Amino acid sequence: MLSHSDYLTELKKEWKNELITGFTIFLIALPLCIGIALASGAPPTAGLLAGIVGGTIVSLFSSTKLAINGPAAGLIVIVLASVEEMGAGDNLLGFRYTLYAIFLAGIVQIFLGYFKAGIIALLLPIDVIHGMLCGIGFIIAAKQIHPAFGVIPQSKEIVGLILEIPNTIQHANPYVTLISFASAVILISTFKLKLKKIPASLLVVLTGILLGQIFSFETPHTYYLFGNEYVITPKLLIDIPQNFFDGIIFPDFSVWKNPKIYVHAFTIAIVGSIESLLTSSAVDTLSSSKKSNMNQELVAKGIGNTILGLIGGLPIIAEVVRSSANINSGAKTLWSNFFHGLFLFLFAAFFPSLIHLIPVSALASLLVFVGLRISLPEIKHIFKDGTDHVLVFFVTTYFVVTHDLLMGVGIGLLTKLILHTINTFLPD
Repeated sequence: MLSHSDYLTELKKEWKNELITGFTIFLIALPLCIGIALASGAPPTAGLLAGIVGGTIVSLFSSTKLAINGPAAGLIVIVLASVEEMGAGDNLLGFRYTLYAIFLAGIVQIFLGYFKAGIIALLLPIDVIHGMLCGIGFIIAAKQIHPAFGVIPQSKEIVGLILEIPNTIQHANPYVTLISFASAVILISTFKLKLKKIPASLLVVLTGILLGQIFSFETPHTYYLFGNEYVITPKLLIDIPQNFFDGIIFPDFSVWKNPKIYVHAFTIAIVGSIESLLTSSAVDTLSSSKKSNMNQELVAKGIGNTILGLIGGLPIIAEVVRSSANINSGAKTLWSNFFHGLFLFLFAAFFPSLIHLIPVSALASLLVFVGLRISLPEIKHIFKDGTDHVLVFFVTTYFVVTHDLLMGVGIGLLTKLILHTINTFLPD
C-alpha cells in the first residue's frame, strides 16, 4: 500500500484527470447503486452508502488502485435472500438483521486476508464460478422484469417468477412499459454501437425522468387505454428521504442467536471475495499494472463491509464493469475511485429530489439488461470448453436458479469431483 505522501503526490500530479474520470464513473455508478439496492430489498440509501464508502475509504486500502469498489449485481441474490428469510415478510427488519451479516462478512474477509487466504478463492473450478454467475444473472433478470412492466408478481420463487412473465406482459402498465422499452432500446443500442462517451445508465435515467414527468408520475391518477384502466402513483418513483442522513439504518444485533444469519454472513463473505479477486485479476490484465496483493484486497473489502454493516450499507466488491470503464476513461491512480465516491455523497446529500424523479421501471430495465449481460456471455463462453465443463456449468446454474446459491455451488463442486474421479480412474 502506498504511503500518505505517495497518495498526496499522485493527487497533486493527476487531480484534474482523476476528477474528470471520477465524475464519469459517478454517472455510471449512481443508477446502479440505487437499482442494486432496490433489487436487494434494501432502501436506496444503502446502495449509495456502499458506493460512497467503497470509493472514499476502501480505495485507500486497496492494492488494485484502478478497481472501482461498490455494490454489485452479483450480490443481489444473496442479500435479498437474507432480507426475505430473516425478515419473514418485513423487509426493513430483514435488512437490519442482514446488516449484522454484512458486518460479520467484513470481519471474515479481514481474517481471510490476514491469514493469506487470497489464493484460495482463485482455486475454485472456473466452470463452477461461471455457472454461479450465470445463475445469478438469470435470477436478477427474472426478479426485475416484473417491476419493469409495473406489475407485482404473485410468486416468490424464481421458477414461479419466470412462469408469470406472460401474465405480467398481459397486464403491463403501458406508461411504465414505455419507459422500460425506451431504456432497453438505449441500452441495446449503446452496447451494439459501442458508444462510450455518454454512459448508457445515465441516458436511461434521464430518459426515464423525462417520460416520468410527461406521464405525471408524481401525481396519483388513473388513465384509460384500449378500454382498460391503469393507475399511476408516486410509488412508481424512487422513494428516498430528502435528508440523506435520515435514510441511514443501523443493524439489529439481537439476531446473533439465529444460526441462519451466520450462513448468510459466510455466503456474502465468500461470494464477495471471489468476485473481488476475479475483478482484481482482470484489472491487473487490462491496465498492465503491477500484480495486486490479493490478501490486501480481502482486508480492504473486509474493512469496507464491516463499516457498511454498522451504518446501513450494502456489501461491496471490486466491480468489473465500473472498473473497466474507469480504465477506459483514462484513470491513472486510486483518486478516480475516491472522487466517484465523493460525487455520490454530494449528489445524495444535496440533490435527493432529483433521485426521487427516477422511475423504478427505468432501473428495473437496467438491471434486467445487467442480469442478461452476466448470464448470456457465460453460456456462450462455456460451449468453447469440453463436455465435462458444460455439464458442471449447467448443473451449477440449474441448482443456483431452482434452489439457492450455496446448494448450486456445492452440487457443482460435487459434480466436478465425480467427473474428475471418473476421468482419472476409468480407462478411455
